[in-house]
Amino acid sequence: MKTYDIVIIGGGPAGLSAGLYAGRAKMDTLIIEKQKYGGQIVITDELENYPGSIEGETGPSLIGRMVAQCDKFGCTRVEDTITDVELEGDVKVIKGLKEEYRAKAVIITGGATHTTIGCPGEKEFTGKGVSYCATCDAAFFEDFEVFVVGGGDAAVEEAMYLTKFARKVTLIHRRDQLRAARSIQEKAFANEKMEFMWNTTVEEIKGDGIVQSMVVKDTKTGETREIFADEEDGTFGIFVFIGFKPLSSIYEGKIEMERGYILTDDDMHTNIPGVFAAGDIRKKSLRQVVTAAADGAIAATQAGKYIEELAGTAYKY
Repeated sequence: MKTYDIVIIGGGPAGLSAGLYAGRAKMDTLIIEKQKYGGQIVITDELENYPGSIEGETGPSLIGRMVAQCDKFGCTRVEDTITDVELEGDVKVIKGLKEEYRAKAVIITGGATHTTIGCPGEKEFTGKGVSYCATCDAAFFEDFEVFVVGGGDAAVEEAMYLTKFARKVTLIHRRDQLRAARSIQEKAFANEKMEFMWNTTVEEIKGDGIVQSMVVKDTKTGETREIFADEEDGTFGIFVFIGFKPLSSIYEGKIEMERGYILTDDDMHTNIPGVFAAGDIRKKSLRQVVTAAADGAIAATQAGKYIEELAGTAYKY
């Protein structure tokens, strides 16, 4: 069975950046992605905080170029879902639903997924009024009323994006002030289509085939009330942006983690020699495309140095 120099688990910005650096250094590199390349950023309509992105850059356009770069420098890409890993020893074993892969070094870039409200009706009405992706589903609610749950950067930014489609967007937040950056808040408060529902949580989502109402609770008084869709509309949208959770369950008990996030040093080393982590799956202070890309570059460079020590081979980055 073939042994790659590096296997990268995950095809988001961190994984693609790692692939670019590893491939360009002439390392035999495999990138494994289970669904769609790009991770969370691929559903971002506007990308303004990635350096150089000032002319209508989108998540998909950036990811498309990153994938093309990996291909240009010889990375092999496969679609598979990883079910188990054996990370100890000089040869790492990565087990997928389709195949088993071997590598001298592994870079874990599995990313994170959205956090759900966890209330009754949320799962049943996902795709029927409940969404976690504004750019995916905003068009379905053109001229309708929309509610956004959350108070951080993502929630406020997505709420503002939704105002391009919905006639009114109400942001529901469990506290009395937003957690988003001040510059983002100022834009939101200045948006005439936006309203705010403070100290409120969503307790239940109801409907008959589609969302028709939801029960909300005042976090200070404990009182609940039901919000119904406009009679002419018959429905409204509920977009949830309350955080993410790392996709790291298969690594539990095999690598050091904290609350599901993989622990690394500044050079992306985990506690296991030859195993590195990059991007949203590792514990860090800022989860953005630019930091994920930087993580991936560092991880690939360090993985190359690790392989050099094993085989006495020098790579040029």
